[in-house]
Amino acid sequence: MGKARHILCVEDNMADLGLLMEAFLELGLEHRLHHVLDGELALRFLRREGEFATERLPDLVLLDLNLPRKSGFEVLQDISRDPGLRAVEIAVLTTTARESDVKRAAGEITVHFITKPMDFDAFLDVVRRIDSIVQSSPRSTPS
Repeated sequence: MGKARHILCVEDNMADLGLLMEAFLELGLEHRLHHVLDGELALRFLRREGEFATERLPDLVLLDLNLPRKSGFEVLQDISRDPGLRAVEIAVLTTTARESDVKRAAGEITVHFITKPMDFDAFLDVVRRIDSIVQSSPRSTPS
């Protein structure tokens, strides 16, 4: 389905992360998935601070909104204020928010909105959409 990309998954629910990873495997996608559990770690990763100093900027960030320490809404606001991060492709993957709330929090950055599915077949469709987003991202560079 295209070239492998780097994807940062910001998710505190390990069951959702497991389904996402299983769907990537099922579809044979070879994207490199990085994972952090909260919004503060997401920003440290994106800014390549501390233990993330050697990581590259991901081609796509999959961002849950209900996160500990710093919510996904706060992460979106911080990204929109940081000129070095505005070009990062963001896909909000959530069960609870309205798309209008996400767009308001994101400010001027483009955000894809994806509702978390309840069953595995629907998760496969979500991962196909994620693959399409990351493959068409103007920032994407092959790994």
